[in-house]
Amino acid sequence: MPEPKDPPLYRGRTRLTRLWVEMWYEHGTMSTSSRIRPEEVREIAALARLRLDDDEVARMTQDLDAILGYVAALRELDTASVEPMTHAVPFDCPLRADDPRPPLSADEVLANAPRREGTFFQVPRVVPGPGGGGAESEP
Repeated sequence: MPEPKDPPLYRGRTRLTRLWVEMWYEHGTMSTSSRIRPEEVREIAALARLRLDDDEVARMTQDLDAILGYVAALRELDTASVEPMTHAVPFDCPLRADDPRPPLSADEVLANAPRREGTFFQVPRVVPGPGGGGAESEP
């Protein structure tokens, strides 16, 4: 069996990442069969409106298989004693008091707007108008 290359997803030093890296080196790619087929990668790419050549499909198949392997490793962990959290790392986000304040005037809000129409921001059209013209038909 050839020596497995470095795991493609090793980015940090969390306990779960270390566990996954140990499993990677112990089992190679953590699986003898792929969890995702190139046809599925092509379908996902089409849904995401991505155009992938054959080399990119092969690379994405390998990368997505590694991600699914990581998820499979996480599923095997006993998390009964782990406290649920919203972030993987401590996240201190102090909030200011929500004190009511008078609203800004339209002139203050639009002071730095590149274009305005009355009391509104003027932006390029992004959906077709009545004549069928989209962003390309704007001056």
